[in-house]
This record gives sequence, structure tokens and C-alpha cells, in this order.
Amino acid sequence: MNDFVYSYPVTVYFGADAAQKAISQEMGKYGRKVLLATGSRSAKENGVYDAVAALLRKAGKEIVDFPGITPNPTYQKVQEGAKLVREQNVDFILALGGGSVIDCCKVISAQAKTPRDIWQMEFEDQEYPREFVPMGAIVTASGTGAEMNNGAVITHEEKKIKTGVLGAFASFAVLEPALMASLPKAQVISGAFDTLSHCMETYFGSPRRDNLSDEINEAVMRNVIRNMRAVEKDIHNEEARRELIWASAMAENGILKLGKRTDFQAHMIEHQLGAYTDCNHGKGLAVIHPALYRHICPCAPERFAHFAQVVWGISGEGMTREETALAGVQALADFIEEMGLPTTLEELGIAPDPRLLRAVADSSNIQAGCCKQLTHDEIFEILMECK
Repeated sequence: MNDFVYSYPVTVYFGADAAQKAISQEMGKYGRKVLLATGSRSAKENGVYDAVAALLRKAGKEIVDFPGITPNPTYQKVQEGAKLVREQNVDFILALGGGSVIDCCKVISAQAKTPRDIWQMEFEDQEYPREFVPMGAIVTASGTGAEMNNGAVITHEEKKIKTGVLGAFASFAVLEPALMASLPKAQVISGAFDTLSHCMETYFGSPRRDNLSDEINEAVMRNVIRNMRAVEKDIHNEEARRELIWASAMAENGILKLGKRTDFQAHMIEHQLGAYTDCNHGKGLAVIHPALYRHICPCAPERFAHFAQVVWGISGEGMTREETALAGVQALADFIEEMGLPTTLEELGIAPDPRLLRAVADSSNIQAGCCKQLTHDEIFEILMECK
């Protein structure tokens, strides 16, 4: 394992009545006015918004509504939210939603405290925000693990860039399974695959020799695979859904990354695919991962073979190391199909126009932790294999 310093600032409330417990115990630390940020419609339609709003009012808070945060949240929406926070003198930001709502709020929290443009500040001046409007997160759709860190994936529509922007850590995060009970199966499966992707992209980073972080990761991956299968068979399997919610948090709370340099190349490719097509994140990752891993597993056959054996249960008997490695990638591809996730760009609803895929490839960030340092031409080849 590499050297590291570990500090974890997010207080997690997990289980029954977690929102009530968190609001009663945490909100007294902050001022009266709360920005309650939500997505498009579901929080109000399923009653979650009303329940949380009632808890806030009981705690003596005044609510400033900020609805309409879309999947693949935009930089324009960040600016809109920051302006509202400043104008209304908001004391606390509460994100009620999935990863998109939470990510948007992280950057709103930072942008509201500075007159500088956060995008220019981070990407041109290489400076990062140090002051934030305090925020919390009540998760209504798990998978991204957004509540566990201060990274936010934001789409700058004018620049055609979807990438990570650093914002605020949540002071607290609520993981209450009842608030996610109405999610349809397809959304649960898509989110859970994002969790699996987070695990894999950490696992195949460096170092790739045996270490405690990766051994914990192997257990998390097996747990996700098992519980995705359980949910696919029965969407009302409460215990399986609870496990997936905590697995999502584990994949992004830093524990699996201790001593690791991560490889988030699949995410970088999918981010740019999303910037150009607004595709579903988890489904985009499902299409990209097998093609990417077939491309790079010859550069780390030991690790991919170990992945095949300990995660997918492939014995490797009578097989070479390279054959075992590829069998693990095929097991991943078979699992994606088993879960009803798309396996091609066309199934994802994206016409595989070479000009589009060239633009996606050329704008994708190259990740240093990857076991093979890809070129933009190689990313284009991988995308063409996904068509």
C-alpha cells in the first residue's frame, strides 16, 4: 500500500427514521434558513419532500425551495443555486435526492461563498475553494456514493465537458432505506452498477499487489453482485436493497482507496459520453467497462486473473493466467447482460456516429492510475468496440 493520511468528516445516519434523527440532532447547529434542493418531480410525487419539509419546520427552519436539478447537473444550475443562496441569505443547504442533486449542492456551497468563477478557479488557476455554506445530504437514490465525498460531477454545457469539480463535504448524510423504497428496479440496478464500477476502478489502480484495501474491496464487490442479483429477482427484497445502499457508501467513503492510486478511466470516458449525449451514467458505464477491460487486461494479467477468481469464482484450472483474466472480463460482461443493462451504445440509445465518438475520445481525461496509459486514439477504438 502507498502512504496515506485519512480523515473522514461526514457523519452517517443509516437505517429506519434516519432523516428524523439527523435533522433533530444536526440542524440545531445551523441558522434558520435552509435551501431544500431537489430533482425534477419524484421527491414531491412520492411524499419524501413533504416528510422532510415537515421535519425541517418542526426544527424551526424556514425553507427556500430549489427544485429542478436534472441528472447530469449543469454548471448553469450551479450558478442559479449559488445566486439564490446569496440573495436569500441561506444558512444551510440540504440536498434531497440522488447523486446529481448532491453533486450540484456541493458546488453551490462553494460558489455561494466566492465571487470568483469556480470553474475558472479550479481548472485554470488551479485553486480550490476553502469556504462553504454548510450542507447535508438526504439520499433518495443510492449508487453514486456522492454523499460520502466532496467531488461533484458537473456538465459545463457550453464547453461540452462533464468532469469532477471539488466542492463541500456534507456535514451529515442520511441513508434511510424507506426513502428509496419507491425507486424502480431499473434505477436501482443502474445505481448499483455505478457502485460496482467505483469498486473496480479503485481495485485496478495501483499498487496491484495484495493489500488490505483491495481485500476489503473484493468483499464489497461480491456483496454488490450478490445483492444486485437478489434485487433483479425481487425488487421488494428489503435486505438486499439495504446492503446495496451501504455498499454504495463504502465504495466512496475513502476506505477502499486507502494506499491506492485509483483508475477511473471508465468514468472519464463515460463522463464525456454523457456530456455529448446526456446518457444515464450507470448504463453508460455498463457499456464501456467490458470493452475497456478487454483492452487493458493484457497489461495487468495477474490482477485481472485474481479478480476473476476471487470476485467471480472462476477456478482457472486448466487455463493460462491470461485466459483466466479474460474469463473474468467475460463474467463481468455476462453479468451486465444478466442484469438487463445495455451492452452496446445502440442499446443505450446512442447512434454510434464515428464523429461523435471521436469528439468524446479526444475530450476524455487520461487517468494516471490506469494499468495501461491510454491515448485518445485508443479510447476512440474502445468506443468503436462499444457500438
